[in-house]
Amino acid sequence: MAWPPLDLPVLPPFPPMEARLADVLPADDGWQFEPKWDGFRCLLFKQDAEVVLQSKAGQPLGRYFPELVAAGRSLRAPRLVLDGEIVVPSGLALSFDALLQRIHPAESRVQRLARETPARLVAFDLLVDGDGRRLVESRLEVRRAALLREAPGFPPELSVSPATLRRADAEAWLATPSGTDGVIAKRLGVPYASGERDAMVKVKRVVTLDAVVGGFRRGQRGGPPASLLLGLHGPDGRLHHVGHVTLAPRQRERFAALLEPLAAPGAPGFTGEAPGGPSRWARGRSTEWIPVRPELVVEVAYRHAAGGRLRHGARLLRVRPDKAPAQCVMRDLPGGEARFG
Repeated sequence: MAWPPLDLPVLPPFPPMEARLADVLPADDGWQFEPKWDGFRCLLFKQDAEVVLQSKAGQPLGRYFPELVAAGRSLRAPRLVLDGEIVVPSGLALSFDALLQRIHPAESRVQRLARETPARLVAFDLLVDGDGRRLVESRLEVRRAALLREAPGFPPELSVSPATLRRADAEAWLATPSGTDGVIAKRLGVPYASGERDAMVKVKRVVTLDAVVGGFRRGQRGGPPASLLLGLHGPDGRLHHVGHVTLAPRQRERFAALLEPLAAPGAPGFTGEAPGGPSRWARGRSTEWIPVRPELVVEVAYRHAAGGRLRHGARLLRVRPDKAPAQCVMRDLPGGEARFG
């Protein structure tokens, strides 16, 4: 696409600095820690009345977030390039579902949602300051100080992400969700690593869930179960599908022995939104599944849930023969109760 002409030392599309995934926070000195926000990565380019929002993938976002374009125009600084995350607040948390709703082709719908569920931009880096100076080659400490100097000129729709040099603070963020899904660690003393993963680490919060196996899918060539379909009981007492977990090859024979006796004609399976229908991610792959009597409970680990659903595949931890299926309920999953109004 053609980006609008801008006279800035950093121009779209500009690859943002990326992070490599790690299991634990860095233990050595020389890191700055920030919350990992649950939203869309966004670079905001501002030159006078011209404001451009760029996604992590280098695509324009402005048409989907008109309230942030307007907020960018109201910045005091005539020229600025920010790196941050677009989020949609929902009470004390953030709603990734509401954020996804904004990516819609109908302008009228986008405008309505901008009024009903307005987005915010949480800024955590500065690539061009208010005087038009390029900061990409500057150390993180210099960029952070410059960002804080610009913050008093931010409108209410923009804020600055907290940051700390104390690992104990970062560990506390990991232990307390509060609208984030982990912690970002950035190496001090280095420039902005555009498109690279060497200077930034992300540690995602892993939480666990006990869920009922309501069905399974076999592999593409048949054989033993390849994935388990997970459910939780709603306030109506019925089992509702919330996600899946893929089985490692070494686990499949064991679950064949556990599940084949439960796979009976007329097994109740799930109610409401069942896990059928075409798959957006696996074209040509069968989505046929086999319902089972809801008697087996498993514990899974997951990194992200919203709207009462696991948004990515979970990881199997163990079978829970000590837990009754009726104890696995929707309120155990973020947004679970909201599915029922």
